[in-house]
Amino acid sequence: MERKTLYNVAVVGATGAVGQKMLETLEKRNFPVGEFRPLASARSAGQQVTFKGKSYTIQEAVPEAFEGIDFALFSAGGSISEKLASAAVERGAVVIDNTSAFRMLPEVPLVVPEVNAHMISQHRGIIANPNCSTIQMMAALKPIYDAYGIERIIVSTYQAVSGAGQAAIEELREQSRQILDGVPIEPKILPVKSQPKHYQIAFNAIPQIDVFEENGFSREEMKMVNETRKILGDESIHVTATCVRIPVFYGHSESVYVETRKPFDLAEVRSLLESAEGVKLVDDLQEQQYPMASDAADQYDTYVGRLRRDLFHPRGLNMWIVSDNILKGAALNAVQIAELMVKSK
Repeated sequence: MERKTLYNVAVVGATGAVGQKMLETLEKRNFPVGEFRPLASARSAGQQVTFKGKSYTIQEAVPEAFEGIDFALFSAGGSISEKLASAAVERGAVVIDNTSAFRMLPEVPLVVPEVNAHMISQHRGIIANPNCSTIQMMAALKPIYDAYGIERIIVSTYQAVSGAGQAAIEELREQSRQILDGVPIEPKILPVKSQPKHYQIAFNAIPQIDVFEENGFSREEMKMVNETRKILGDESIHVTATCVRIPVFYGHSESVYVETRKPFDLAEVRSLLESAEGVKLVDDLQEQQYPMASDAADQYDTYVGRLRRDLFHPRGLNMWIVSDNILKGAALNAVQIAELMVKSK
């Protein structure tokens, strides 16, 4: 890529929940944007979005729309990425993709900047954002992995509805009103819009995110398994995940149990997390301080707390990890990747 002071940026899926946060994050972090080009489906083309105080008309996402673009941030669904990412690359853009379309391809770097930024240089035009739940877990576990190694991870997630898109946010809001007013509800979105059965999310917890695989795990759970091993470059790590949707708008929470390879010192673990980039330790039980989704919402950091040595395994470590799934879990991570590329080039 030619060295520039300013870079032409396209956001694909600019009207969606993540797309909107991408615009906001690019602006807040003062990314050096030259031309800004919001793209979306034909259905959304012609709508207006605001970026840096200026109104822009959304264009339809077609191959020609990527002419002259340096960075194309994709967040419009895997089928759109599969259809258009190569067209963007052919026209000279670096694609930073927020979908699962390319994550597990060997030639595509799967990057969390605080964890494996060195992989960015190996891209062939496409860099993948990991799954939102994987990103926050990797940010918290990387310093522990570097210091002691990790043999096993058991994670249970409690995921906000914003991870399922704007329609799921509206469904939670509407269902909450209806239930409190004593009005019958008719679920239409969760757990998976394309599947025949839908369940109440307001005042409930649904132990399904994405479709189920033949092994009994959901696709979301298998993303955490496979992406963790790829990001850390360690196929020997055993990962088990259970992913649950809960009635929270923003912020994924995770209960994580880790078995390290070498014995760890709990005080040193605290020190490692306190100094880790992008991580904030909130762990004072006497003051009842621990991470909560309501505190992490709209924040850049990944919050870690409830650190404790396991009662029965000498190398077992328990923790609680919370982060804004739309920011660090999606939009912020993508912008950070672009920032590193600008800095390195």
